[in-house]
Amino acid sequence: MNIDRAVFLLAGTVILLSVLMSAFVSTWWLLLTAFVGLNLLQSSITGVCPAAVVFRRLGLSAGCAFR
Repeated sequence: MNIDRAVFLLAGTVILLSVLMSAFVSTWWLLLTAFVGLNLLQSSITGVCPAAVVFRRLGLSAGCAFR
């Protein structure tokens, strides 16, 4: 697994969990979905993703998007 796939896996998992939590617990969980979306937007503009930095430090290999 490379950094790109790990970032997408993390983002998708957090989004799905927050949508489920908003459906069954509280709609305030949609703020987490918005945060993930804003973070993806920011990383597409700047090329810097905090999750990619963490995954790089954990030893994952670089992908096409995050080096």
